[in-house]
Amino acid sequence: MARITVRRSRSSMTGPNTVPMPAGPGQGRPLGAPQQSDPQGVAHVLNPDTIAHANELVSRIRACFSRGLIGQQQLRESLIVTLMAGGHILIESAPGLAKTTAARLLASSVSGSFSRIQCTPDLMPADLVGTQVFDFATQRMTTQIGPVHANIVLLDEINRSSPKTQSAMLEAMAEGATTIGGESIPLPSPFMVIATQNPIDEEGTYTLPEAQMDRFMMKTVMTYPTPEQEGRMLDMLTRRRTDQPDYSHSPETTISLRDLEFLRDTVRHVHVAGAIMKYVVDLVSTTRGSGPRPIQGLGNIVRLGASPRASIALVRVAQAQALLNRRDYVVPEDVKDFATDVLRHRVLLTFEAQADDITSDEVIDRVIKAVPVP
Repeated sequence: MARITVRRSRSSMTGPNTVPMPAGPGQGRPLGAPQQSDPQGVAHVLNPDTIAHANELVSRIRACFSRGLIGQQQLRESLIVTLMAGGHILIESAPGLAKTTAARLLASSVSGSFSRIQCTPDLMPADLVGTQVFDFATQRMTTQIGPVHANIVLLDEINRSSPKTQSAMLEAMAEGATTIGGESIPLPSPFMVIATQNPIDEEGTYTLPEAQMDRFMMKTVMTYPTPEQEGRMLDMLTRRRTDQPDYSHSPETTISLRDLEFLRDTVRHVHVAGAIMKYVVDLVSTTRGSGPRPIQGLGNIVRLGASPRASIALVRVAQAQALLNRRDYVVPEDVKDFATDVLRHRVLLTFEAQADDITSDEVIDRVIKAVPVP
């Protein structure tokens, strides 16, 4: 039977500079670069105090990770960047590499509601989104929302759920709402899905369709820890005398939902030059067999390239990475830092390529090397 646990929201706290304010000329912006503007034409500039406050909030998230996870810096940064960029993330690894622990540590660093859903083949869509029940007291149907209505949702082993349940999750990720009894119910804001899957099990699993894979901003793959990291992990476990991480943190060491909205709003105001946007488009176009320098023979190993949603994800992730690097503008390195995580589940290989043990990561490396850097 599916196991569902829900942690309801704690009281949020407010911090300084909760909304990025325009102030003076941009700091660190290339000479002559235009300012960002909203649809009403009002210019927004990130001042040093705003950038510093954003990084101070991120340092709290990293501190929560350090208290429960050894190593896995790439996974930690992927989770943080996806959280800031407003996307969803899929984590894949062999069993026992702390996928669930990492996801719960991220959720515990944010003072919002959290749900953990253990996916199984008998999990039904109503178990996720909710259902309508008859209230004998009022003689009316009432709506009971499901655990997906939380700020951060952990879908453990998502590929064990049936296609029907996966489609219900797809609606939530795509529309930001669920449908119960013909009524559309908005999901809380902010909303983030962290899904995990085990790539080696086949019995009782259902491959995620390409449409749902594309809804994840990133797909990160965890690797085994080094012997030194594994030794530190054992030392940490013996010192705390329990195998269960402590997911409870004081309000002073976490960030509030308002802080998270501040981070996401600040990311959207990071400047992206036209040359950077063209670089992103060239990267994505090259995966489709075109681009400024097409890769010869790519059509024999790639049956479907990345979608335009990949271009959007690359820009948002690059904006978040630039902010973490204390800049108010994006450089090509910000795009390349997470290009593999953004593209690996969107570049689909032919059967011939899979038979030759060619991976999507190898294809993406060739694409990054082929596209000229602005």
